[in-house]
Amino acid sequence: MTVQLAAFYAFALVTALAALAVISVRNPIHAVLCLVLTFFSTACLWLLLEAEFLAIALVLVYVGAVMVLFLFVVMMLDINIDPLREGFARYLPVGLAVALIMAAEMITLIGVRRFGQAIDSPDPAIAAGTSNLEWLGRELFGNHVLPFEVAAVVLTVAIIAAIVLTLRRRPGTKHQDPAAQVLVRKADRLRMVKMDPVTKERAP
Repeated sequence: MTVQLAAFYAFALVTALAALAVISVRNPIHAVLCLVLTFFSTACLWLLLEAEFLAIALVLVYVGAVMVLFLFVVMMLDINIDPLREGFARYLPVGLAVALIMAAEMITLIGVRRFGQAIDSPDPAIAAGTSNLEWLGRELFGNHVLPFEVAAVVLTVAIIAAIVLTLRRRPGTKHQDPAAQVLVRKADRLRMVKMDPVTKERAP
């Protein structure tokens, strides 16, 4: 057994155990931390497969941003998860049945002979003699720079549209006016008051 194969089995075992702990532990904060471990172990598996970009994106986007946001929301809202987890054993057979059906559909779609075998087409990064990140950067910003820029514009428009749809004036809520904040003067915020000094008399 090679070192890479042993590392693959170790990371795969940690990923499976952490993913099982996400749906089995009772504390929601512990579940989120186990999900962070699942993503990090999956990123290690991507590194073993020489997919450095996917590993870095998984760590930076999901572990560094999404999971931190989930943990912040869970800790701030103080949600009572116990009533939601009471029906875990009741819905377990249905979940297993759905998982088995999905696995059967994947095996049928891919084919029994090719399931678990290596893909015939070589890795384009290895064929080009470069790393995965270098090949992806050349493809995105070289051969496919126009579709990449169009996708960036579409995402920007979607973000602006989401902000416009959710930005509504509701009565009873406080809003900030950036124009009024910029035009504020020192006299509007600060008032100097002249007072005579007061000394405390000492007791005889």
